[in-house]
Amino acid sequence: MSSFPRSTVLGYPRIGPRRELKRALESYWDGRSTRAELEETGAELRERTWRRLAELGLAGLPSNTFSLYDQVLDTAVLLGAVPRRYLDAEDPYFAMARGTAGLAPLRMTKWFDTNYHYIVPEIDAETVFELDAAKPLAELRQARELGFETRPVVIGPVTFLLLAGALERLEEVLGCYEELLAILAAEGVEWVQLDEPALVADRSPEELAAVTAAYERLGSAPSRPGLFVASYFGDLGEALPVLAATPVEAIGVDLVRGGLDRLAALAGKTVVAGVVSGRDVWRTAPGRALSLLRAVREHAADVVVSTSCSLLHVPYDVAGEDGLDPALRARLAFAEQKVAEVVELAHADFQGAEAPAASVALADPVVFEGRGPYVERAAAQAAHLRLPALPITTIGSFPQTGELRAARAAVVAGTLEEAGYDRRVEAEIERVIRLQERLGLDVLVHGEPERNDMVQYFAEHLDGFAVTANGWVQSYGSRCTRPPILHGDVGRPAPITVRWARHAQSLTDKPVKGMLTGPVTIVAWSFVRDDLPLRDVVFQVADAVRDEVRDLEAAGVSIIQVDEPALRELLPLRRASQADYLEWAVAAYRRATSGASDRIQIHTHLCYSDADQILAAIDGLDADVTTIESARSGARILGAVGSFGRGLGPGVYDIHSPRVPSEAEVEELLRETLKVLPAGRVWVNPDCGLKTRTYEQVEAALANVVGATRRLRDELGAM
Repeated sequence: MSSFPRSTVLGYPRIGPRRELKRALESYWDGRSTRAELEETGAELRERTWRRLAELGLAGLPSNTFSLYDQVLDTAVLLGAVPRRYLDAEDPYFAMARGTAGLAPLRMTKWFDTNYHYIVPEIDAETVFELDAAKPLAELRQARELGFETRPVVIGPVTFLLLAGALERLEEVLGCYEELLAILAAEGVEWVQLDEPALVADRSPEELAAVTAAYERLGSAPSRPGLFVASYFGDLGEALPVLAATPVEAIGVDLVRGGLDRLAALAGKTVVAGVVSGRDVWRTAPGRALSLLRAVREHAADVVVSTSCSLLHVPYDVAGEDGLDPALRARLAFAEQKVAEVVELAHADFQGAEAPAASVALADPVVFEGRGPYVERAAAQAAHLRLPALPITTIGSFPQTGELRAARAAVVAGTLEEAGYDRRVEAEIERVIRLQERLGLDVLVHGEPERNDMVQYFAEHLDGFAVTANGWVQSYGSRCTRPPILHGDVGRPAPITVRWARHAQSLTDKPVKGMLTGPVTIVAWSFVRDDLPLRDVVFQVADAVRDEVRDLEAAGVSIIQVDEPALRELLPLRRASQADYLEWAVAAYRRATSGASDRIQIHTHLCYSDADQILAAIDGLDADVTTIESARSGARILGAVGSFGRGLGPGVYDIHSPRVPSEAEVEELLRETLKVLPAGRVWVNPDCGLKTRTYEQVEAALANVVGATRRLRDELGAM
């Protein structure tokens, strides 16, 4: 095999600089285009990526990092891990991702500690692993036809099986990987990249033994390319010497989030050094990066400059962001700029670099006044709100129509005055209120028609943030967000949501929730300044949220929902750091909600992040009601909530799929909930907001939710 190229990236954005893939996907799903047309868009995006990476001077180009939906789902297809019930669907791939009228989709959750969502593989006794290498081979051959040699990228066997909860199937899966390596070797591939991010978390002796077994076997395969095992999102720790003792030729280390420990184990290996961050948007400090490269070179046989992880997690290009302050823009590096940094560092001399900067010390803990005990609050809220058993609500957003998006764009373009836009928003709020009243919901929402995104909307109204014009990042499938850039001290110059909440409440006698995003989530879903400890930044945001809570109460709002879907997402991957994080994250939430009186009911919401793993911390938020994802995960959260001491709404409707649940499905989920929680603490709600659905889907689904709930209320009343 040839030596590893001097510079590379572990992956690249795939949604398209102007979200071309998003539009192609949604056109195909809506029946407005064919699968062939969708595939053509994918081929064009791949070609554009390879050409641009080559133009920038990148030596090692990856392939098979493109996906029509998700790379974990692609790996399941590669290995034949497609549950039988999907095989007869018109398009099994998207049936697994999104479901069909008669099939629920596979479970979806967060990709380690990022805001990217992946499809969780389903492996059971019926699963027969059988290689289908069509996708990586097609991309490899497409690149060659364009004149580019590439390195195929595949999720490694240990990470894939750990994500699926099926590590005991390792021997079977390794047969498929051996077969894939032989096929790639026959194609003349020099190197293959196997991604093993699961190795940067705490791993048991049995799991580390699986690493040894996997890579001893693959490394001993008689016909294979060079093996590059990529880790990212942290330090390999005890897994590093285990992996280094196997025959793999190259190991990728994240030197942005990881450290320089155990480098002696890398002797004789090619080290792909991740010194350019794939997780933030700040320019790389060249002195620090060169110092890290020098330290690695003292131990490794060869050093390759790379990004710390795939650039999937950052936008495409700073160019064109003319609306940003020039001083801020000069500090930014999106994917294209980060590739240029990798190339420049690869051509630099690693000698004489400065030492890495020392970490910043944490500030003293923040003290705040809390609310009264839950029992007292619950009594005051029950007397004030007078809600029925099993109260029905939604999470906040209602469908964002094309008319709303067009009106918002017209305001930005200057072709629609603010007053005209405000009237359209008020009309949409009334539409949402009337729909909920007609369906029979108990606690209403205003639908959030004025909001482009649950984080960006607040960033646009807070000091210290900037927003981009085209800084799109894929969240899942066709869903993209534009993470704000938190670059300075945070402040709230004026109320943000009060006007719309007051208007919504004036339209109905039923309670309407005030809707806020929590401080941890605002920070987690932004690109955050790196000159302060993350905790200190979160507390600045918490103070701004607390001011908004106080103003909502003053405006007559009786229920305020402060969402923290990213609480689990930011949990450190290593157990040693988790308790400290949860302590300050919970404290920040309680600070943000501490401005409300005891009769104000505080709700929170969490979704798609294995929240059952941090249930004690969720209880510690001290919210009066917690709504949480449950429908898509098969109600797995219910196995952990028996001791939960407050109101809880495990979701009964998976909004990330277009399918409408039947009354029977909803009723079954509710009955399962009532087995573990008393009826007086159970709420009924969807898994998440309804922004991505159509009104037709929403109305049909909520009607079934109401029907199932009323039937159970009747039973409870008859007991």
